[in-house]
Amino acid sequence: NEQDASNLKLTVGNEKLISQWVYVAVTPFPTVVQEKSINDLQSNWQAQSSGPFAGQPVLMDENTYGMLSALWGPANLSNVTVINGNELTDYAWAHQPSWAIIPFEALNPRWKVLSIDGISPLHKNFDLNAYPLKIPISISGDPDLIELVNKNFPIPFSNRDPNKFTIVAMTGVTALVRATAYTMELQGNTYPSQDIREWLQNADITHISNEVPFAENCPAPNPVQASVQFCSRDSYIELLEDVGTDVVELSGDHFHDWGQEAVFHTLDLYRQRGWQYYGGGTNLAEGRNALLIEHNRNKIAFIGCNAKGASFARASETNPGAAACDMEWMASEITRLEKTGYLVIATFQHQEYYTYLAHADQKSDFGMMAQAGAVIVSGSQAHQPQGMEFFNNSFVHYGLGNLFFDQYDLCAACRQATIDLHTFYDGRYISTELFPIQFVDYARSRPMTEQEANSLFQSLFLASGW
Repeated sequence: NEQDASNLKLTVGNEKLISQWVYVAVTPFPTVVQEKSINDLQSNWQAQSSGPFAGQPVLMDENTYGMLSALWGPANLSNVTVINGNELTDYAWAHQPSWAIIPFEALNPRWKVLSIDGISPLHKNFDLNAYPLKIPISISGDPDLIELVNKNFPIPFSNRDPNKFTIVAMTGVTALVRATAYTMELQGNTYPSQDIREWLQNADITHISNEVPFAENCPAPNPVQASVQFCSRDSYIELLEDVGTDVVELSGDHFHDWGQEAVFHTLDLYRQRGWQYYGGGTNLAEGRNALLIEHNRNKIAFIGCNAKGASFARASETNPGAAACDMEWMASEITRLEKTGYLVIATFQHQEYYTYLAHADQKSDFGMMAQAGAVIVSGSQAHQPQGMEFFNNSFVHYGLGNLFFDQYDLCAACRQATIDLHTFYDGRYISTELFPIQFVDYARSRPMTEQEANSLFQSLFLASGW
């Protein structure tokens, strides 16, 4: 036949392995399930559905169906639904609970990636050889022709290239003051990060929204300080070093609390460590400037401002501080950056609401930046986590909660927060993972248990209208 007569064949199998194509189990983003096992996948394919999503057919496009059929054999057709790839995401969202298998390159932010036997293709420690959901592709035929193909038309070893990844960790409020600082004095400067530092250190770019200036004359912390005029001792910067800080947002309300000298001193400390900053600075022009970073073929821009203005945003033509928001200007700048190939992350120090629900003024301002072209719009002001939504494939998170701040006793939700890990790949924004944390005292948090995480996500997804 025609296949037998061909001089060169690509087939599914390990005989003369030339490539391994990574596939991903996914579900609509507002789903609390975190993982599937390869046994569940194969049982669903060949016999009876089991595990999470039992009874729900797995969705896929025709090409994926063909590849998996070549690997696993004929499917139990009652457990599989084949859909046009362009319609897959919308169909899955409209028929929740649902799940799908897609090739890695088809990822988009509206999907939640499920780990397979504890391995996620989004993570930097991903082991291709250990990952079970991949298609081995072999080449056979005329050896001279194989050599010619390899020389002139090399087949990628995989559709997942680790050199095209950029992971950005976004965080909420940091304020190393009051009871947080007092606890650090007693337990050590890195005590607050001891259980969560790995999530932050493993990112390529770690964002910290530090609201408070460092000051050489900052007094010893008072855990019951009534005043909201804040400063941090220089030694506390060790905590920011410990979590691998790369980018500092300066839009916070308290950046000018200790005067101009402390602002300039703080900026010096950041520069000495090679940290970049945005949302504030030596003057308004510097504070408005987008921070531009290129990493692994991904062009990322950070831009932010303080939406409260007035005394909270002191930067002017001649004075340092946080930059006040000019929404029209910021939207136009985002559009300009997007047109030059940047993936824009826009952040706000916005109004503070102690609710999971976002409020109308947040929705208006955050939505304006997403419509302008920002792929991520993130709220740095919230002292408890808030809801989120998608504008097309732009992800808006209205508030992440505290990262390092002493509001343990202010409200139950103030003990909750997320660290958002955003994945960029080959010039595209492809995924977000929410890492939930639970505070155990005024300074330290830990990863949530599965039960705690499910409860938080259900509250957040409900508040998001999902």
